[in-house]
Amino acid sequence: MIQARKKALFFAILLITLGSCKNAETNNSESCYLNSNVKTLVHDGLNREYLCYIPSSYDGTSAVPLMLNFHGFGGSASDYMQEADMRSLAESETFILVYPQGSCLDGSSHWNACSNGGDNKSDADDFGFIESIINEISSQYNINMERIYAAGYSNGGMMAYGLANYKSDLIAAVASVSGAMLDCTGATNHPMPVVHLHGTSDAVIPYNGGNGWNSVQSTLDYWINFNNTNISPTITVDNSGGITIEHYVYDQGDGLVSVEHYKYIGGDHVWFNSTFQDQNTSALVWNFVSRYDINGLR
Repeated sequence: MIQARKKALFFAILLITLGSCKNAETNNSESCYLNSNVKTLVHDGLNREYLCYIPSSYDGTSAVPLMLNFHGFGGSASDYMQEADMRSLAESETFILVYPQGSCLDGSSHWNACSNGGDNKSDADDFGFIESIINEISSQYNINMERIYAAGYSNGGMMAYGLANYKSDLIAAVASVSGAMLDCTGATNHPMPVVHLHGTSDAVIPYNGGNGWNSVQSTLDYWINFNNTNISPTITVDNSGGITIEHYVYDQGDGLVSVEHYKYIGGDHVWFNSTFQDQNTSALVWNFVSRYDINGLR
């Protein structure tokens, strides 16, 4: 109960801190977000939205990956697509890109990253919503169902971990940026590649945990243990992108998956603009997840 209250406080603080698609501009009934060029569907009695980007390189002849990228608490899919822009990668790498929209909670959008319980902020069925998106897109486009990936920022990173725990039959690999894994864990049914990017000065979700949040290392340890990777990482340091970034690789897991971590020294609660070996955050995420399919290393 105390932990749930602390997490409720986080969302209140974060709200203050953050202070082919149908051509329509749509606002939901609670006016907590505004998206344009959205695709809509009805799930669990709610009108839900997502942005969908189909690269010009897609011709339908070959099955292509699907990349899901989740905004943070209080965010909109349209704004997040600009901040965490993966469209140029979708063009060069030929994958379909989706930015789902969270539902409203007291005037702010959010994601429920547990199957149920106190860590969820509402009763919106977000896992079912994402499954509906996958079903809809795969009925319209030639999707490689073994290469569906999830990434997210902050509360969206929690959602990516939630999918790794509760929808692992659909998800091949996940990435979390300035996010956290909640205490609810499901029955992940295959080795799960994970990359976690986090700043050491994150004041919203502290790097070392506390205020009801798991530390970054405890989250890494969970997946290191689950995947049976090496427990001693290979570490690479890069200072060329305007900030010191340490890259930790725990490899040789089941299915040859790895658990990786980018530690941004002095980094804040953001989708990072700094680069590591000339790769921005979007490239780091894609270059990690795309090495895998649902069976492990490709």
